[in-house]
Amino acid sequence: MSDTHHPGRRSVLAAGAASAASLGASWLLSGCTGASAAPTLPTDEKQGTPDRGGTLRIARPPASDAETLDPASALSAYEYLGALYNRLVRIGADGTVAPDLAESWEPDARARTWTFRLRKGVTFHDGRRLTSADAAYTLRHILDEKTASPQAAVLAPLVDLDRLRTPDAHTLVVPLKTPNAEFPSLLTHYNCYVIPDGSAGGISRTGIGTGPFKLESFTPAGPGRITAYEGHWAGRPVLDAISFYSVADMSARSNALLAGQVDLLSQTNLDFATARVVAASDRATIARVENGQWYVLPMLTTEKPFTDVRVRQAMKLAYDPEHVVKVALQGAGTAGWDNPVPPSDPAHITTHPEHDPEQAKYLLKQAGHEGLTVDLHTSSYDPVFTPMALAYQDSARRAGIRIRVKSAAADSYYTQIWMKKPLMATYWFTGRPVDQLLTQVFRSGSSYNETAWSDKDFDALLDRARQETDDKRRRELYGEAQTFVIEKGGAITPMFADRLVGLSRKVRGYAEYGFEFDYLGIGLKGA
Repeated sequence: MSDTHHPGRRSVLAAGAASAASLGASWLLSGCTGASAAPTLPTDEKQGTPDRGGTLRIARPPASDAETLDPASALSAYEYLGALYNRLVRIGADGTVAPDLAESWEPDARARTWTFRLRKGVTFHDGRRLTSADAAYTLRHILDEKTASPQAAVLAPLVDLDRLRTPDAHTLVVPLKTPNAEFPSLLTHYNCYVIPDGSAGGISRTGIGTGPFKLESFTPAGPGRITAYEGHWAGRPVLDAISFYSVADMSARSNALLAGQVDLLSQTNLDFATARVVAASDRATIARVENGQWYVLPMLTTEKPFTDVRVRQAMKLAYDPEHVVKVALQGAGTAGWDNPVPPSDPAHITTHPEHDPEQAKYLLKQAGHEGLTVDLHTSSYDPVFTPMALAYQDSARRAGIRIRVKSAAADSYYTQIWMKKPLMATYWFTGRPVDQLLTQVFRSGSSYNETAWSDKDFDALLDRARQETDDKRRRELYGEAQTFVIEKGGAITPMFADRLVGLSRKVRGYAEYGFEFDYLGIGLKGA
């Protein structure tokens, strides 16, 4: 659910902690005591059957007052998207591309033209029937320069809009400029929800889609409400409605949950101490999403000393990822070894350079930076940032690297620090297909390339991988691309963290994958 816009919500949250809607009370978090074991979601909570009806109350972080319901926008109201809209294809529970509005899809022999067959009988919330014209319009809207969609950088080099066609009401043909065997996976991104033909002028306010819920009210950076759409093609959702509240402070969101005033904390990764308090309470519990976020210390490769690849390599060899996981996450995660592709991805490679502080010292001496001192910027924006920074500081000391940890204000962190300071802390949500991940975060010129790393050989390798139609060989090429990122790139990736989601003990059917939870099946017991 770090494109926290996300890198999942980073652009939205970064735009500023605008006026948050109060829930009408002041909550005080009790001391960090509670269950000593790692918090987990009890079996009966996770698998129990919810009652029909009821309203789920979601507390979400603050967003920009320019927040919009246009899914293609960099300022989209992320929590609403999966409820209001559907995509052509989505990420299934097993991590593979699964049908959504498209029942099937197939490439030509070269993977240069893709044909999508749409479901029949699907209607938008205003009663209009879904056709291939809507899907074609959505692609054009994403790629329109005026939209300024983050996904445009991924799709624009591929989609040949001049040859895009709709031979009938339920067939969309997408010609590509170059072959791409992974193309459908790129349409699983949250910017790719389908909107009605011609709706760009009003979609930011109307939220008209084909999703299981329809819009009742929406206030940018504030409260909103959606209600069950009776005509949804996959059936009516369990819930009657979902109410959203914008709460600026993570402690306030957690305490709202403990007070029984909200049922779910969206886009909030609880720190381990708070998770223990929540898990030990009578009203709330924890859903643990394995490796749900990946944490990064991006080095800006356009700023000294990180312009030198030897310094970047030394920064990676200098620290022990296992130590960072132990200290920053108390074991609730997996060492990243500077590879951003999660271990659950079929393309993930396990080979990596070992922690080697002596080699790090050697490389720094060769680069003329013996006894390197650098500032590492962090913030209370995310509870893991500072513990991660301090753990890295402690571990890198063995290589003679002095890290000065500097904390910045949470409400301006993603406007004043991210992609501006030479070394900082950040995170992303996992769930991107491998081509989307490597293209969006590491390819030259991408707006989300937070290290500003540019390598023509890496870009060419991505092009070869996506054009390869043999699955085994394509996976090998993506493995080579990961090696590039590990050995030459500017991203220090210490770990994948289990995302700890706070929810009421009344919640049933919580399942999260592919950037969102299951809006159809989630519900409440005793609603």
